[in-house]
Formats: sequence, C-alpha cells, structure tokens
Amino acid sequence: MNAIRIDGKAIAEVLRARIARDVALLQAECNVTPGLAVVLVGKDPASSIYVKTKANHARAAGFNSRQFLLPGNAGEAELLELIEELNADDSVDGILVQLPLPGHINRWRVLEAINPTKDVDGFHPYNVGRLAAGRPALAPCTPLGVVHLVKTVVSDLNGLDVVVIGRSNIVGKPLAILLGDAGCTVTGAQLQTRNLPDLCRKADIVVAAAGCAGLVRGDWLKAGAIVIDVGINRAIDPMGTAKLVGDVAFAEASKRASYITPVPGGVGPMTVAYLLANTLDAAVSRRGLSLVTNTDTLHISLPRLLALECAEQRAT
Repeated sequence: MNAIRIDGKAIAEVLRARIARDVALLQAECNVTPGLAVVLVGKDPASSIYVKTKANHARAAGFNSRQFLLPGNAGEAELLELIEELNADDSVDGILVQLPLPGHINRWRVLEAINPTKDVDGFHPYNVGRLAAGRPALAPCTPLGVVHLVKTVVSDLNGLDVVVIGRSNIVGKPLAILLGDAGCTVTGAQLQTRNLPDLCRKADIVVAAAGCAGLVRGDWLKAGAIVIDVGINRAIDPMGTAKLVGDVAFAEASKRASYITPVPGGVGPMTVAYLLANTLDAAVSRRGLSLVTNTDTLHISLPRLLALECAEQRAT
C-alpha cells in the first residue's frame, strides 16, 4: 500500500480563492474590506517568515493587511497599548500577535487583552470557552485546517477512532473538541502516554502534534489509517543539509496509511488559509452582516459554520 498524499498546499489555494471571491463581494455589496493586523515583537527568523507569508496571502485575498514590528526589548506595556489601539480601530477586524513572545512579556496578559471578536487566532479564553461549550467561536486555525483536510478524504466522521498526540492549547486540545463534536471517539495522548504505539494501532485517524521528529513509526499504524502530521521540526540529513520534517516517519507511514499529509506542504498552508477565513468571519459577524446577491451567496463564516456543523452533530 502506498498512501495518497493530502496536498494541503493545493487545498489551501482553493480555500484562499474562495475567500478572495467573498472579500470582493463584501467590498462590492457592503463597502467593507476585512482588516488584519499582525504584531511581531523581535526579529526571530522563523516568526518573521510566518508574518511575511500571512501578510502576503492576506493582501492577495483583498484584505487590508497591516504589520506592526516592535523591537525585541519592547516592554509589555508598549505591546498592550498597541493592542488597545487596534481593539479601538474599527478598520481592524483581526488581531494576531505572533508567538512566541520574548521572555519578559507575559503572553497570557497579551492574548487576553485582545478583543475576543478580533481574536482570529482563537486563543482568548472567551473563544476557548465557547468552543468547548459547542457554541460558535473563533477557533484556532491549525485545528480547523486539520478537520478540513480530514473531511477532504472522508465525509462522515461519525464513529471513527482518533488519536491526537499532543495536548497544546494551540492544536491538541481544541482539535480534540472539534473532532469529538464531529462524532469521532477521540483519545488525547502525549509523549508520556503509556502504550502509545498500541493506541495508534487501533485508530482510524492519527494526528501527530507533539513536536518530536519521526515519533510515529510505520508499525504504529493500522493498515489504511489516515495520518495528519502537524509537526514541524528542523533536522540535518546525512549530507549535512537542514530540512523540515514532521512528527511522522513519512516513508514508513506511507506504506501503511491510506492518506497522509507531507511536511512541508500539508497542514501549514491550511493554518494560514484559516487565519484569513477567521478574519473574514470576524469582519462579517462584528458588523452583523448577512449578504446574499442575485448571482452568488457570500460564503461567510467558514470556521464558524464548521464549528456549528460539529456542534449540531453532537446535539443529535
């Protein structure tokens, strides 16, 4: 068996095109341009690349994209003052503070200072609580992207056994909620979980988000499993070249799985696409808008509709 690669790059491109069309409709019908503000503190190379990528995709989709670059020694008070200004700016629909922050800044004070209606990362406790309660919320982008990828290869998730390896607030915890609401039986695991390989061998879907290169081996998988690799790890190959690898031993897993995401080119592009979807959702919902034209319907609230769909399935 050779697993079929789930091309996250191509799927994200389709989603971004849909968002760009909806932005154009929103501008034409309501004279509203979604605004995304991205804040970067310091010059971490990886974070700088992420911020540039997000800004480029936002502009390409028709967003008003703004970047705020603060020096690495900027104080917490300065950052909080900037967030307060962005909260009050009606042209800004989404605020993203790029993590990690320098050690002298309390990230929780910063994240909780963001207006929940503009929290397009989905990290504010208000949105976390609504997601856990099965209510419409701005959910974290990577989990939304993972669910989207899974749904491209299996339409009905009811009754499927899923193992999510990793318990972060960014991926593992919210993903377990979304998949559970979609009807899956979810086992949350971590590096310290006993008999982790045996748990994975029983799963229809394995999501690896532990930040451990090559953790999931081929013989950990049930034949025909769907494998989603969220890990992004830097490794040195035998030739001394640096490369990105996931949490899954890709070559081994490809011989057992039915579908698998590559690294890079799998989950990563979906995270950026759902950042745009969240920002569009925020732009529409903050204004109480509902847009239907004679020729098309604005595909608003992509993440919110996904969350609602999961909640409705849970209720039944």
